[in-house]
Amino acid sequence: MQEKRRLGLFLGGLLATISNGVKADDWYQFRGPRGDGYIAEKNVPTTWGGFFEKPVWKTVVPGRGWSSPIVVANRIWLTSSEQVALSDQAAVQKLASRPFGSSDFQTHASVSLFAIELNADTGEILRRVELFTVENPTPIHSMNSYASPTPITDGSRVYCHFGSLGTACIDIPSGKVLWRREFKIEEITGGGASPVLWGNHLFVPFDGSDEQYLVALDKLTGQTVWKSARPPIEASHDSHRRAFSTPLIVESDGRTQLISAAAQWLVSHNPEDGSEWWRAKVGEGHALVPRPVFQNGSIFVCTGYSKPQMVAIKVNGSGDVSETAILWRSMRQVPEIASPIIVGREIYFVSAMGIATCLDTETGALVWQHRLGGTHASSPSYSDGRIYFTSQEGITTVIRPGLVYSEIAKNELFGETLASLAVYKGMFLLRTDPILYCLKQAQLE
Repeated sequence: MQEKRRLGLFLGGLLATISNGVKADDWYQFRGPRGDGYIAEKNVPTTWGGFFEKPVWKTVVPGRGWSSPIVVANRIWLTSSEQVALSDQAAVQKLASRPFGSSDFQTHASVSLFAIELNADTGEILRRVELFTVENPTPIHSMNSYASPTPITDGSRVYCHFGSLGTACIDIPSGKVLWRREFKIEEITGGGASPVLWGNHLFVPFDGSDEQYLVALDKLTGQTVWKSARPPIEASHDSHRRAFSTPLIVESDGRTQLISAAAQWLVSHNPEDGSEWWRAKVGEGHALVPRPVFQNGSIFVCTGYSKPQMVAIKVNGSGDVSETAILWRSMRQVPEIASPIIVGREIYFVSAMGIATCLDTETGALVWQHRLGGTHASSPSYSDGRIYFTSQEGITTVIRPGLVYSEIAKNELFGETLASLAVYKGMFLLRTDPILYCLKQAQLE
């Protein structure tokens, strides 16, 4: 009951800083209302999919993208991309000219970036809003897409981000594009971090090999409100300066903190003006993707490639807290891409190679590890005594949180996925390539 009350107070305060147009049960951003995978609804499915159980609906999504769905009222929004191919010879020549190598990369003559609105009850595509057309786009990693960051909404507008290819704001009632911005950096592998809203600010991190900074935009006009450079990064190669982690808004000790992970550093900003509350050197990692999670005055961050660590840090400090605020570190199968989730006193996560781990949040001690199998990039979710891990192969493993590994179910869909689950009226929304599914509880015979 106390946890439920804290959740309600947190969501009430957070939603008040965004807009009256977003309701408590709207899945309006990456990883849901709290930004950490928590699902307030109690009746979400445990079993679904397979050969015989039909989804509530399924819709073929135009183009390709790994952004997760968001929900406002009875509408779903997601982003996608359509590419114009290069000839094989032209693609080889373009990749060969890149200083970062050509292995595991894809490249195209041009790419169109757009947003899609769907009816959440039927899956019908209602609108397609064209946002950017990019000629000769920079190559991206073959595992990535041109539309991987998840959009965010304040209930009246949808904000779509495509990394260095552009950021745009759509007016929901009219479908009109209110503004567009472009911040050119060298991402090497394509975009990944999702935007964050607070008050009238839209926050977007840009951590390339050439420039690294966090920017706040006026959500109504797209104009820059403030821009903060990252702390000094010591790297033998410029590619080790990159990061793709989505920031998190935290309320603690009377301070609103915008906490953002960069290569080697975790930084807490005052979201109003960009000034720093504190910074911590967390390691030598780079290209980190997982979003941090927060509980009881501590933030938990994954440090990224090539040897990821999980680091716990107190958030009540000031200045450089690298030597004073770090509580513990763990190097046990820490994820490179998927974000962690906290339930009770334990933190749960899954590595790219499918090893699930449970640690004690207060000490960092290992509680258990278990091989789920498959390859994992999607971030887990939690609801009412169940944690959901979805693999790239479309298999979702459902477990009970606790001091021993306890599996409840395995659910299979057909199609690759790197997107994370979203929720609408107690049903799951799961994006695969190329289908968006709406899933309900399977009917047992």
